Amino acid sequence: MEILDQSKIKTNNKKRVIKLLSEERSLTKNKVAKILDISIPTVTTIVNELMLEGICQEGGTATSTGGRKPVIIEFLPDSRYSIGVELRKKYIKVILTNLDSKIISYIKSDLNVIDGDIVINSIQENIDKILCESGIDKEKVLGMGISLPGTINEKDLKLEVAANFRLKNLEFKQLQEYFNIPVYLENEANAGALGEFILGAARDLKNFIYISVTEGIGGGLIIDKKIYKGKDHRAGEIGHMTINKHGRQCNCGKKGCWETYASTRALLNTFNDALSEINKDEIIEYKISLKEIINKYNDKDDIAIKIIHEYIEDLALGMQNLMYIFNPDNIVIGGDISVYEESLLKRIKKKVYENNEFYSEEDVRIQFSKLKDDSNVVGASILPINESFGFGKISSEINLN
Repeated sequence: MEILDQSKIKTNNKKRVIKLLSEERSLTKNKVAKILDISIPTVTTIVNELMLEGICQEGGTATSTGGRKPVIIEFLPDSRYSIGVELRKKYIKVILTNLDSKIISYIKSDLNVIDGDIVINSIQENIDKILCESGIDKEKVLGMGISLPGTINEKDLKLEVAANFRLKNLEFKQLQEYFNIPVYLENEANAGALGEFILGAARDLKNFIYISVTEGIGGGLIIDKKIYKGKDHRAGEIGHMTINKHGRQCNCGKKGCWETYASTRALLNTFNDALSEINKDEIIEYKISLKEIINKYNDKDDIAIKIIHEYIEDLALGMQNLMYIFNPDNIVIGGDISVYEESLLKRIKKKVYENNEFYSEEDVRIQFSKLKDDSNVVGASILPINESFGFGKISSEINLN
């Protein structure tokens, strides 16, 4: 037991040293020891190990206060890498980042058919391609984080249910075996929340809700700087909150789920149906894009204004419900609509706080994602770094500090 405890202490101290060096970029051993309250011999042992592993190096000397000049230890962000993957209905994103989460390489690959084997093969091919093109040695890759829509079994590396994709029990173990690196699965909204907490709009916030608006709607809940996942890691399925019990049919089997009104899929379907109704004598299947709808809205198109305003009312209704339940510091909106902040944010705020007796703009700040539609894939890429070095490990039990 004592040996186990000593091993844990050593591992924890090593993570603390790496985290500190990653933040400060360069420090002397004495400074590291003082800041972390660790003995100088322990810091020296850890630093020597890190230099052997190529994670840090000596970088000159600092001014002496008497005696020999202390050696400066520099952090090397390009010493290790991480892979982030995001699965969406029509495409897969794969990124390669360094320890600063700087994107070294980026691939976006179309998915014409959602099928388990096709998904796994596409991820495998794109990772092979990104490693080959970047020239990065696989031995320097800490692992792979995968952002998935739906409920996740992290232990068994399985996507249990993705209602909008018609996928069930999709396993990812073969990717771990093929690449021989650790694989971490995370719900897309939790991954997005992590990305925003570490690098984006919610950096260092204590309580916030990340809303991922895509084909569906997912939620990442940060409470007291901890990811809240619930008993079976199924919390955050906010898109299936009922806002109209006799409303639209949802893929989950219920009627009137929030995402049937406030997802991008709902907005696109409503707009295309409106065009079909106006031009019902024409045999045309309308496939207008989200960007085209926003452009029409900005150009004061009457149909676009009507539909966008109705959409925002439904989006605001769900956001109000989340405020009443969780009392967050902030709500961060990510996903597909996050790139249209200039067009949408002002009216969203107006509708959320209109006739709202409980909250004002001063109580809960509403923001759009700073990472835009890359929050989820960036958050996924942080998972292996956190697991290896503890840069704000994502966990329902461990603080994101």
